[in-house]
Amino acid sequence: MGSQRPEHTSTNVSKVVSKPYGKVELSLNNVLLPEDKLNNTPSILDGMDPETETDLRILGCELIQTAGILLKLPQVAMATGQVLFQRFYYSKSFVRHSMDTLAMACICLASKIEEAPRRIRDVVNVFHHIRQVNAQKPIVPLVLDQHYIALKTQVIKAERRVLKELGFCVHVKHPHKIIVMYLQLLNFQDNRDFMQLSWNYMNDALRSDVFMRYNPETVACACIYLSARYMNIALPKQPPWFALFKVTEEQILDVCRRILLLYKRDKVNPEELEKKVEELKKIYQESRLKNKVVSGGTAVAGGNGSVVSGNNTPNSNSSPNNSRNNHGEKNRSKSPSRSSSRSPKHKRTKGHRARSRSGERRSKKHRRRSYTPSPSPPRHSSKHSREKTRYRSRSRSPGARSGSYDKYYSSSDKKSRSKHRDSYEEVRIRSRH
Repeated sequence: MGSQRPEHTSTNVSKVVSKPYGKVELSLNNVLLPEDKLNNTPSILDGMDPETETDLRILGCELIQTAGILLKLPQVAMATGQVLFQRFYYSKSFVRHSMDTLAMACICLASKIEEAPRRIRDVVNVFHHIRQVNAQKPIVPLVLDQHYIALKTQVIKAERRVLKELGFCVHVKHPHKIIVMYLQLLNFQDNRDFMQLSWNYMNDALRSDVFMRYNPETVACACIYLSARYMNIALPKQPPWFALFKVTEEQILDVCRRILLLYKRDKVNPEELEKKVEELKKIYQESRLKNKVVSGGTAVAGGNGSVVSGNNTPNSNSSPNNSRNNHGEKNRSKSPSRSSSRSPKHKRTKGHRARSRSGERRSKKHRRRSYTPSPSPPRHSSKHSREKTRYRSRSRSPGARSGSYDKYYSSSDKKSRSKHRDSYEEVRIRSRH
């Protein structure tokens, strides 16, 4: 009677179908932004004009470059900080996030990325020094007070915000090595001036948005093109030299035009930009408060046809005594004596207890009595309390006093107590006579 096992053949085995799993791709191909996002930035949507936004971008990149020089950072770290600064403000607005604080956060983050970390204290001191020099004020060291601690905390939070907005994809590919490699292919590796000028154009291009629009290879070709035109150096045309690097002439001309526009702009005044940003911040905060008031105070019709306000405040015309609910019952409210006794401002003195519900003060000797009927039984029974009052009303003779407590003693104790009572009466009579 043994059970037979079923035979498994190869035909019964089903094929395992592989399912695609979700994955996160971090590559340099998704760094470039589309045209609609480049034109409709969050700052423009908050009411800032494009010229002011461009000036703020240029000013922030200049601060990062100057601070990197004073901190003795490598050029690659300064370039990374500027690219992170540009990318962040295409997802957030200048009106809602401070430019100085974010510039400090970007240079701190870039120094860690390029393995040349700097302390936040040094970064804050350098930016404080740059601010004093730009305003032509006497150079005074930064005081380590509560303002410094708050600023340091803001920089740390801004650094986390940058990482969150960029999705922790902070790797930046720079055209520094690409320029050197391209010039070696074009047999200009010995021309140091040509290489240095191309490098300078590339560093200036960090203040514009060309790194958000084009690949690093296109920017490198545009810098070489500008340097060759400035130094009157002929480059191969048939076939064109940039076709070797898969770059079109239209892209090169567009990058060159955006770089040259930087040199035609007037010098930026930081104080005027701060005033414009402050005005936009006030407008934004006022509109935000209005939206909160409107959303919190809108009237909503209830189920019984009554109108209920959004902030749940009662009607000023109706008193709590006259207001009734659906069942016709009055609303219950706490008495003023309870609320005053429970307030934290009321302090107990040494010789007095807390006030009772009637508001009368009780001395420390008396016991506090409760005026509400307690569910627990009383301490003494009613029979015992009546006997106690009866004993107090009797005469205070020794016989009466002793006889009243005879029930608490045994028979032997009663006999001994009667003997002592008789002797006590004899002594008492003798003392009278």
